[in-house]
Amino acid sequence: MYRHLDPDKVIETAQRLETRVKERFPDSSLSKLTSELVVVAQQSAERADEIARPHWPLRVGTGGFILLMFAGLGAGLLHLDIEWRLKDIGSLIQFIEAGTNEIVLIGAAAFFLLTVEQRYKRRRALKALHELRSLAHIVDMHQLTKDPDRLKRAGADTASSPARAMTLFELSRYLDYCSETLSVIGKIAAVYAQFFEDEAALTAVDEIEDLTTSLSRKIWQKLSILDAKAPKA
Repeated sequence: MYRHLDPDKVIETAQRLETRVKERFPDSSLSKLTSELVVVAQQSAERADEIARPHWPLRVGTGGFILLMFAGLGAGLLHLDIEWRLKDIGSLIQFIEAGTNEIVLIGAAAFFLLTVEQRYKRRRALKALHELRSLAHIVDMHQLTKDPDRLKRAGADTASSPARAMTLFELSRYLDYCSETLSVIGKIAAVYAQFFEDEAALTAVDEIEDLTTSLSRKIWQKLSILDAKAPKA
């Protein structure tokens, strides 16, 4: 029961996060981002399930093409008029070399066709994971201007300074929501790794996990500063 990541639970977590953000910051861009995260989580569950299932039209087409290829080779060998002359060793060697080359080429073509489905699924998974990577960077952009040091050090703003109207508590909640959003992104990526054991896809998932952890670490450094500024009971 607890040995697999449940995509439905990931979706529920994303939906709960969306509700919490909208209740606290109803008109913020972060609330819109969490709404998009719910959509991405739902799509990831569907995509991961599709990637995990066998692609039968592709398998049937590939298998049929391979059978035709070997059938053509067999028919060619049956109609090949070979005059065995052991005394002509040079011709025999040339024939063997030519046959070996044909077999190698056909084997390489068969291998290429047999891996078409895997490469097709890998391309779909990597495209979805790239979307998650971009989403993580967008979360980082949202927390970029949330500077906890400004709550302690007052100073004149410039014309290009971002608006800073949050209280210490609101800023703490905002940063915490950003950290949770990054965590959900990492779990969505893990859904793909669970259903599709491909080396390139697994590497991409690990990279996203590292990215979200690194970005979340920056947020928790800000939260530590806020905690130090909070009045003690």
